[in-house]
Amino acid sequence: MRCLGSGRARRAVIVVFLVCLVASEWGCRRVSRMLGRDYEYEEDITLAVDGSAVININASLASLVVLHGLPLDVNPRVKFAPEKVRAAFEAAGCVVTRVSSSPWIRENRRFVQVRMDLANIADAAKCRVLGWSTYSFGEVNGVLAYRQTVGMPAGGDATGINWKGKELVGFKLHLPSKIQSHNVRDVDTHETLKPERGNILTWEQYLKDRRLGTPLVMEMTMERDSILYRTLWLFAGALVAALAVMGGLIAWTVRRGRRAAPRA
Repeated sequence: MRCLGSGRARRAVIVVFLVCLVASEWGCRRVSRMLGRDYEYEEDITLAVDGSAVININASLASLVVLHGLPLDVNPRVKFAPEKVRAAFEAAGCVVTRVSSSPWIRENRRFVQVRMDLANIADAAKCRVLGWSTYSFGEVNGVLAYRQTVGMPAGGDATGINWKGKELVGFKLHLPSKIQSHNVRDVDTHETLKPERGNILTWEQYLKDRRLGTPLVMEMTMERDSILYRTLWLFAGALVAALAVMGGLIAWTVRRGRRAAPRA
C-alpha cells in the first residue's frame, strides 16, 4: 500500500510538472508578445486610409545581406557608416528618408533602422528591398482591404553569423481604423491572434523559412473612416453639447433674474 501510494504521488508530481511546463511555455509566448519581440528583420508599416505609408525597416546588417543581397559589412567591430547603408538602399531604387546614426548590437550583430515615406503603398515594390512583396490596397464591399504577399528573397552570403535557428522575421502593420478581419496566426501554434493595442497586426516567420522563400500572405480589412477622424467628430459633438448645456443654463439664469426683479 505504501509503494502504491508513493507511485501515485510520483505520477501526480510528473503530471503537475508537465502541466506547469506547458503553461509556462504558453505564458512565456504571451509575455514575450506583451513586452515586444526581438526580430532579426522587421518591416514596420504605418498605413493611412488614403494609401500613404511610412515604412521602417529594423534589421541586422547580416539579415539585409542574406535577404536582400545588400553589399554591407556585417563586422560589428568595423566603424558604422550610415551613409553606406543609405547608399545601398538608394542603389536598390529606394527613396530613403532617414538612416539611424546610432545602431544597436544584439547577439554580437549590428542592427539599424531605415525609414521610407511613401505617397502610395503600391509604390513600395519600386524599391528592390521591398520588391519581394506585392501590395494591394483599396475599397472592397464598403471596407478597405489590404493584401501583401511576400515571395522569394534576393539572397546573399554572410558567413560567420551566429544564428541559432529561432530568429524571427516580422511584418508589422499599424492601422488607422477599426480592424474588421485579418489572418494573423501564431508562428508556432498557428492559432488566430488578436490585434495588438487594438489596431496593430504582426505576421511572423522564422528567418530560416524566410531565407527559403516560404510564402507569406498578409490580409486584413478595416473600416473606411480613421479612428482619429471619428474621435475628432466625437470630441466636436461633445463640445457642442457642452456649449449647448452651458448656454441653456445661462439663459435659464437670466430669465430667473428677470422674473425676480419686479418682485424686488
